[in-house]
Amino acid sequence: MTYRMPPEWAPHERTWMAWPGPNPTFTGDEELAEARTAWAAVARAVRRFEPVTMVHGPGQGASARELLGPDIELVERDLDDAWMRDIGPTFVTDGRRLAAVDWVFNGWGAQDWARWEHDAKIARQVAGLTGVPVLSSTLVNEGGGIHVDGEGTVLLTETVQLGAGRNPGRTREEVETEIHAQLGTTKAIWLPHGLAGDYGTYGTQGHVDIVAAFARPGTVLVHSQRDPAHPDHARSQEYVRILSAATDARGRRLEVVEIPAPTVLTDDDGDWVDYSYINHYLCNDGVVLCAFDDPNDEVAADILRGLFPGRTVTLVDARTIFAAGGGVHCVTQQQPRI
Repeated sequence: MTYRMPPEWAPHERTWMAWPGPNPTFTGDEELAEARTAWAAVARAVRRFEPVTMVHGPGQGASARELLGPDIELVERDLDDAWMRDIGPTFVTDGRRLAAVDWVFNGWGAQDWARWEHDAKIARQVAGLTGVPVLSSTLVNEGGGIHVDGEGTVLLTETVQLGAGRNPGRTREEVETEIHAQLGTTKAIWLPHGLAGDYGTYGTQGHVDIVAAFARPGTVLVHSQRDPAHPDHARSQEYVRILSAATDARGRRLEVVEIPAPTVLTDDDGDWVDYSYINHYLCNDGVVLCAFDDPNDEVAADILRGLFPGRTVTLVDARTIFAAGGGVHCVTQQQPRI
């Protein structure tokens, strides 16, 4: 039986998220409160278009309900962190039923600050809640480390799937074989690394979903840092060169659409930001887009409106989420509709 991962623009049954709780990512009461407000804003934006289920830790249902409102489903499970894209299952389908790929999760490469005792079990628990079979993988991987076009092509980054903290000793060919077996893909396009800011304390070490994403088969969006002062300027040019020269699983040369990065270059501490509009989320009839109170917010929104004319683009301030290590896409995980 052959399963494949549908593209994100395919119809969804619902979106899964995880509620922020006290942990090393949110170091104090104020940061935790800000995170919960930001996660709730994403959940409410998605809920305009499809059902949302929020998994929360023991005793945290009341705080979640207060900010989320009455129309978002709550489920209590043990959690370590709040990045459902990475800890949740990757849903696949054989055309008649769903299954859930359970990757090995080890805290983004066993980083010293991370905890994953509970998060490593969430994919299987979400699969149980949806009543679908689990496909266990031996590969250390996260949902933010892959992006598919639904026609056999998958985007990957060398510092994630081939990183020493995740899959030491595995060759590129071995990783591709396992990725293709789980996702139903046949062609992998590798980028050498992620954005510079993604290698900081709470970074993922190069997730592709902040760098490049398919908009439709044959068309890929790529982060474009226009300011030469930022280290991602050179990286963006490299991504464009690689993707422009690549062909997909159907043999098509990719159309590359560059999405200008926000104009802000550093955070309040002077560190390079990895703010990116690529980390948006496609839901039923909608696009939930990261916003940064930046002039390029509307530039990115207009580009996405042109690419997705049948969808409503909703801007959600993502600066708090990025400060914790991710974006809108990182906190959401789609359950496809059969």
